[in-house]
Amino acid sequence: MALTLDLSGRLAVVTGGVRGVGRGISRAFLAAGADVVAVARREPPEPPSAGGRTARFVSLDVRDPDAVQDFMDGLDRIDVLVNNAGGTPYLPLSDGDPRTHAKIIELNLTAPLICARAAAARMRARPGGGSVIMVGSVSGVRPSPGTAAYGAAKAGLHSLAASLAVEWAPDIRVNALVLGMVRTESAHLHYGDEAGIAAVERTVPLGRLADPYADAGAACVYLASDLAAYVTGSALLMHGGGERPAFLDAATANRPGRHEEDAQ
Repeated sequence: MALTLDLSGRLAVVTGGVRGVGRGISRAFLAAGADVVAVARREPPEPPSAGGRTARFVSLDVRDPDAVQDFMDGLDRIDVLVNNAGGTPYLPLSDGDPRTHAKIIELNLTAPLICARAAAARMRARPGGGSVIMVGSVSGVRPSPGTAAYGAAKAGLHSLAASLAVEWAPDIRVNALVLGMVRTESAHLHYGDEAGIAAVERTVPLGRLADPYADAGAACVYLASDLAAYVTGSALLMHGGGERPAFLDAATANRPGRHEEDAQ
C-alpha cells in the first residue's frame, strides 16, 4: 500500500460530474491522476479538465436501473464511484405535487442506491475491490425546512453508506461526505448577490463557503485513496465548523451590561 494521493491507473465515475460540486470532484480526481468518467443527463459546454487531462462525458439518467447497469457493464473497470448527482428546489412539503417530492427522494437516495449496486458487481470482479463515496449534506443531519424531502433523502443516504460498508466489506469501502454550504456557479441562486454570499460566509466559523475542487474534491480523493484504506462506514463532515448556535447570539444580545458596553 502506498501512502499517497496518487490515483494513477484508477477509473473514477462521478455522477452529476459536469457542474457545481460534481465538476470540482471530477477535476480533483483528474489532478490526482485518475481517469474520470463524468455522467449527467445533459452534456456540458466543456467537460471537466485539470492538469492537462480531461474527463470523458457520458449521458446517463442515474434513476434508470437498466441504463445504469448497461453503462457499468460497458466500462473496462471501475475503481471509484462518487454518487454526487442530486439537488432540490426550495419546496415546503405542503406545497407542490406529492410526486415532485417523491422525485426529489428518488434522485437523492434511490439513484445512488441503483448506481452503487451496479458498480459493486464490477468492483468485486477485480483484485483490490473499490471505493464508493456518497455525497451527503448537512440537511440530512439537522432540520431542513423548505427542503424536507431532500433532507430526508440525504439522511437515508448517510444510513445507506453505513449499511453498505458492512454488507460489502472487506472488498468495497463505502463512505459519506457530508457537505455544508459550497460556493458553486449557482451559489447566487441560493444566497443572493456577492453581498448576500459574504453575509452567509460570516455565519461559517471558518469564514467562507467550501470550494468544490479544493475542499469537496480533495476530500473525495482522500476517501478513494490508500490513505483511507481503513476508513469505511464513516460520515466525514465538511461544513467549515457548522453553524453558530442561534441561542448564543440571542443570549449575548440580552446579556446584562451589553448595551452599556456598546455605547462606550
